[in-house]
Formats: sequence, structure tokens, C-alpha cells
Amino acid sequence: MRLSTRSVFALLAAAALGLLASGLIIGEVMRLQPCHLCNLQRLIYMVLAFFALCGVLFPGWRQFWCVLVGMSAGGGLIAALQQSWMQYAPQQAIECGFGDPTLTERLINWLGVQWPAMFMVTGFCTNKEWIFLGLSLANWSGLCFLLLLGGAVWLLFRRER
Repeated sequence: MRLSTRSVFALLAAAALGLLASGLIIGEVMRLQPCHLCNLQRLIYMVLAFFALCGVLFPGWRQFWCVLVGMSAGGGLIAALQQSWMQYAPQQAIECGFGDPTLTERLINWLGVQWPAMFMVTGFCTNKEWIFLGLSLANWSGLCFLLLLGGAVWLLFRRER
């Protein structure tokens, strides 16, 4: 069975929104404190889902939406890798929120004022508060972004009927 372009975009959007919801639920249940990079990844899951939903609505622009979904997933992967590195080597990392705020920190702080339930920063990027099968939430997020990137690349180069 061959999936249509719309179906693949819908799956990518559902996956991104499901991962966002899962992260929020895990955070609430386990009382995790989100950091700047956690919240950046939340934002990227939302942006990725938006672009994938655009692909559902306008499948004729498949390549354009695939590039945007892929770039979003790549950005999320970079954020997750940065957070994973900070958790792996906290003594070498410069903690988010200390010193002059970066553009990312300013964006997340602004979003935290606009939508505190989603973007309020209360934790540190170097903390590993939750481990599952030996991987932190940042590690799992990186793997998920890698899979979403793979899906976007696959759809980009897939032959249309």
C-alpha cells in the first residue's frame, strides 16, 4: 500500500503534535522543570506540525513543505543535541539563562510571558531529571527529530505516481 503525499504529511504532523503532547504530559506527571532548550524544542515541534499541515492542505507544493519540515526537524535535532551535550558534560557547558541572553533565550522568555503554561522556563538545561532506557528526554527528542527529518527527506525524494 502506497501512502499519498497528504497522508505522509498528516502522519508527520500527528507525530510532531503527539510528541509535543507526550512531552507535556511527562513533564506534568513527573514534575519536570523545562529549560530554554526544552521549550525551544516544544516550539519547533509546533512549527514542524504547522508546516506538515500546510503540506496536507497544499500537497502540490510537496517539495517546499518537505524542505521546511526538514529544516524544522534539523533545527530541533540541533537543539536536542546541544541539550544532550550540556547534560553529558555540565561542567563544560555554559548554562542557559546566565550572562547576556541569546536570541533563543529572549524568544523563549517572551513566549513564556505570552503563554506561561507552555513556555515558562523553570529549569536548567544541564539537569537530567528523567531517564528512560538510559536516555534523557533530550536524547529521546533528538531521536524523534531525526526520525521526522528522515520522513521529510524520504517524502522529498519519493517519486510521485
